[in-house]
Amino acid sequence: AMLTLKERGASVVITVDCGTLAFEALDAAHAVGLDVIVVDHHQGEARLPKACAVVNPNRLDETSEHRHLAAVGVAFLLAVAVNKKLREEGISVPDLRQWLDIVALGTVCDVVSLTGVNRAFVAQGLKIMAARENIGIRTLLDLTGVAEKPSVYHAGFVIGPRINAGGRVGRSDLGVRLLTCADEQEAKTLAAELDKHNAERKAIESLVQEEALQLAEAQADEPFILVQGKGWHSGVIGIVAGRIKERFNRPVAVVACADGLGKASARSVSGFDMGAAVIAARDAGLLVAGGGHTMAAGFTVEESKMPELRAFLLARAMTKHAELTRSKRLHLDAELTLAGVTEDLVEKIERLGPFGQGNPTIRVVVRSVVNMKPEIVGESHIRTFLKDKLGKSSVSAIAFRAVDTKLGEALFAMRGKVVDIACQMKMNEWMGRRSVNLTIEDIASAREGL
Repeated sequence: AMLTLKERGASVVITVDCGTLAFEALDAAHAVGLDVIVVDHHQGEARLPKACAVVNPNRLDETSEHRHLAAVGVAFLLAVAVNKKLREEGISVPDLRQWLDIVALGTVCDVVSLTGVNRAFVAQGLKIMAARENIGIRTLLDLTGVAEKPSVYHAGFVIGPRINAGGRVGRSDLGVRLLTCADEQEAKTLAAELDKHNAERKAIESLVQEEALQLAEAQADEPFILVQGKGWHSGVIGIVAGRIKERFNRPVAVVACADGLGKASARSVSGFDMGAAVIAARDAGLLVAGGGHTMAAGFTVEESKMPELRAFLLARAMTKHAELTRSKRLHLDAELTLAGVTEDLVEKIERLGPFGQGNPTIRVVVRSVVNMKPEIVGESHIRTFLKDKLGKSSVSAIAFRAVDTKLGEALFAMRGKVVDIACQMKMNEWMGRRSVNLTIEDIASAREGL
């Protein structure tokens, strides 16, 4: 690709979200006289690639405190620095704040820690997004029926998956075309195409996930889960790895194999540095290529080396065995009765946002409520109504993707019973009316007297 860019007349190349470990490609670029600026956030090693600059808070020689930046944040700060230099030269510059919606979108979708400057990027970016001035984002919000003020949820689970869907099924240009679109009709066409591709992605993902989960079950007691399969679409293995990680609370690698090579996407849990593990495996000669950061990574491996790689990753995870093999535990911030679940409380909690990786949503346990009417909604969600024992207070609650899970089984088994609910609280808006809604994460028989 570098050589092709040179042949087409390019003299400067800026890489974003890649390049720190791309030694061979950047050696080739240097050899033909291409000036390359690397804008990245993935973990580096002592050696740096041949480039004019490597702008990366995760360089080994970097002293910055902003190691948690997503690549989009690094790119934005580079633009800020360029603006500053141009102003010093007396040159007019654009107001970069108009693109903070894109920065917020990329920061949320890369699942980096929403602390420090990332929190500021997302908080301010969501305000820009709410103004709906970006035609592409506005069109996607309209297409998906989002009428309320966009939140981290909408960025991560409504807009982001559709922007990414094109790349997952082989049309990676569609997302950037939509986000930079200036024509309303073109935006509608692109958004509809991405929405269609997202539906295709879900269908493909479902098939891969079913097979991968069956394989993962056999490794449920291992400190590291590695599953592989032929014919798996490489565009969905990252999502599947995330699902398996959530199910088993283990670091996970999902490998799609074809023509003797495996392309993998890996996701981690607290306590295991996935990026460091992949770099170590590459340095040990087990990988063709690979890199990443603490919570996520990707790599390419020869199929013949899969057994050796599995043993290497298991041995590395074994040092954290007790921590990685215990059941997932929910941290509870507060204990409430149903009467204490009020709009005023939820609105105050929302001021602590935006919530996400590194700044988790407040989670509470609501004690002694009656699980009234659990029912399946959509394809895989379960909704119920909760009442206090005196019937004076009630609230709607939902458990997402709970069908065919232990949580779903428990919700139906405990119909009409007095239970304790571990949940998150949020404001729900529908046709101009606001109400509190609970997102159920766990359920247990009520502990009387608390």
